Amino acid sequence: MIRRANSWRELGGGGEASSFGVPLSPTWNGVGYHPEPPSSGYRETGEQPIFSTKAHVFQIDAGTKKDWLPASKAAVNVSYYYDSTRNTYRIISVDGSKAIVNSTITPNMTFTKTSQKFGQWSDPRANTVYGLGFSSETELSKFIEKFKEIKELTRQAAQLKQGDVNGAVDNHAPSPQMGRQHLHQRTNSLSSIQSDSGNLRERRNSFTQGGSNGHPANAPTEAQLKYENDRLKLALAQSSANAKKWEVELQTLKNNNARLTAALQESTANVEEWKKQLAAYKEESARLKKRLLDQEKGGGGESHMVAQLTDQIERIRLDNHNKQEEIKRLNSQLQEVTARDTQNSTLQARIQALEEENHSLNLRLQDSQRQLQDGRSSRDQEHRELLSLQEALGGRIRDLYEAHETVVATLKKESNS
Repeated sequence: MIRRANSWRELGGGGEASSFGVPLSPTWNGVGYHPEPPSSGYRETGEQPIFSTKAHVFQIDAGTKKDWLPASKAAVNVSYYYDSTRNTYRIISVDGSKAIVNSTITPNMTFTKTSQKFGQWSDPRANTVYGLGFSSETELSKFIEKFKEIKELTRQAAQLKQGDVNGAVDNHAPSPQMGRQHLHQRTNSLSSIQSDSGNLRERRNSFTQGGSNGHPANAPTEAQLKYENDRLKLALAQSSANAKKWEVELQTLKNNNARLTAALQESTANVEEWKKQLAAYKEESARLKKRLLDQEKGGGGESHMVAQLTDQIERIRLDNHNKQEEIKRLNSQLQEVTARDTQNSTLQARIQALEEENHSLNLRLQDSQRQLQDGRSSRDQEHRELLSLQEALGGRIRDLYEAHETVVATLKKESNS
């Protein structure tokens, strides 16, 4: 059973707990506290840690909503996990065999820094507030920076999912305006991914470039290279998934464009035929009018013939009107096909840029793996050299010891003689 701490000085006996300054009144965003037992789902296949640190874990007191309850006896590992099957991120911390933090990150979450070494966030799904106390302000800043990065990734994933839903709706009820909105959303998502890739390049350069004084920077540690390698793999996977979606959409647009082009060609052929029929009708109408006038001038003509000619003229006028309407409709379809061709060209340019970005990410991933391998080789070489020096030093010590024994034996002989 966890004992409630009356003040932050009691968290660790006023020593370690006070070093990260737990606030007396945390920011409370929950409505009632009904904790759910965290599952051990972080061990499922496909979920991998992407960042880990050590911190003291606290939870809000359900009774007072003001005091913190220590969830761990000492500093424990707090890690960010990524589930590639569900495309979700979680904050997980385990104390022994008990999961004390199991929080899924959503775009609406906010991590608040309440002191130099303490921060907190509210989890609406668990109806509680988690608090983390770090050993230094630097560790807290790293955790907050990682929280912001993952929150941005979840926001982009939500936008992409919303864009896919909009694309499904467009397939059922297509219209030029909705198509432009859908393309605009996809373009914004692509811009966000490219911006995130740019930030990733800046972080990658910070590991490889020199310091501000012009001196070469220290070689990156193996942990930093692994972390950067995981980041590159994640960005490459997301970029590849987006490229596949764009390719599917481009293929759909190409198919629609081909169908519209065939329909336009067929309609164009029909228009030519209708124009010929219209010209024939006009000639027939002129001939009938002339015949009717001749009959009226001659004083002859039958009323039945006049009625037939009048009806035929009306039918010709009606057919002429219908053909004119059909020509207008075909012209509007031609304009729509032209607009789709323009959108298709823009989409191809976007896909080409995305493929170039994928190629760049592949090169950086290979560079990171190569540097990691070089670091390991250098470490093994240093280890072998250290063993060699140790053996040489042992040999020197044995030689000195033998020489010392020889000198002592010689002195004893001389003293006895």
